[in-house]
Amino acid sequence: MTVPQAGGKALVGSPSGLIEHDVVLASAGLPRVAVLGMGRMGGAMAKRLREKGFPVAVYNRNADRAREVAGEIGVAVLDSPAAAGRWVAGDGGSNGAAFGVVLTSLADDNACRAVYLGPNGLVSGPGAGTVVCDTSTIDPDTARELAAAVAERGATMLDSPVSGSVPAALSGGLTVMVGGPESALENARPVLEAIGRRVVHVGPSGAGAVVKLAVNNVVHALNQALSESIVLAEKAGVDRAVFYDVIADSAAAAPFVGYKRAAFEHPENAPVAFSLDLVAKDLRLILALAERVGAAMPAAQAASSAAAEAISHGFGDSDMSSMARHLRDA
Repeated sequence: MTVPQAGGKALVGSPSGLIEHDVVLASAGLPRVAVLGMGRMGGAMAKRLREKGFPVAVYNRNADRAREVAGEIGVAVLDSPAAAGRWVAGDGGSNGAAFGVVLTSLADDNACRAVYLGPNGLVSGPGAGTVVCDTSTIDPDTARELAAAVAERGATMLDSPVSGSVPAALSGGLTVMVGGPESALENARPVLEAIGRRVVHVGPSGAGAVVKLAVNNVVHALNQALSESIVLAEKAGVDRAVFYDVIADSAAAAPFVGYKRAAFEHPENAPVAFSLDLVAKDLRLILALAERVGAAMPAAQAASSAAAEAISHGFGDSDMSSMARHLRDA
């Protein structure tokens, strides 16, 4: 197969599954990493891994987006999810690494099933020793289903969702919560530590997905409370920036409050870092898990209803901070 070299090209239709693209030589000894899913977070993680010297190839169901990211960071494009497993396993030790890692960052459970289990899906590609790290926010049952399918190929999947912003991904500042075998985590640790300042093993398969939903429950409750509080202060005559100065240095000053400041203060210029549609998706997963395990979640129920109302007013594809805009206009 074609091994990317500095200034070289991998050929369209080659056994590697690579679409032609200029690529750069990676640092010796680091495992190959195929990153599947070139959304904001997936693209940021691919860029971070490339900057840290890992040999990287990327895939996206919209191939134009994959080519865009590949062109920005100088890596190869894979033509299918199945090609990812073959590519990371195809080094044959020539780069000094005995295994490869596939990292997936996908929108939801349906996207994960399509990429993993669909035609020419990921599970048809990886071989023994490959570690698949799914960083998506999905139902724990889905994570366990995918892990079982990957295991049938002799590979291992870790549900390893991440918490943090796109800038945190670019700087290696994410928190990674990992469910699955600790032995596989040790193999994947160099990759996960390149994107995360903390990598925490939280339990067996599915536990990472559980913890991510619990973390996001707090994030979405905070987004709702912060939106309400900003609008409350404004409508009572307090300047938005003055209020934010106080809350950013108060007992409520979680990291979320800091990195969302520009979005809340200047909503007209806010990029979409995490949409309200995705907030609603997360809350559906959270409430479904709560129902299965018998956990009372009144705040999550309220946040879910509020998100649904904002989406019904056209804010679904807006940043989550647009909840304040919705409440301001209500």
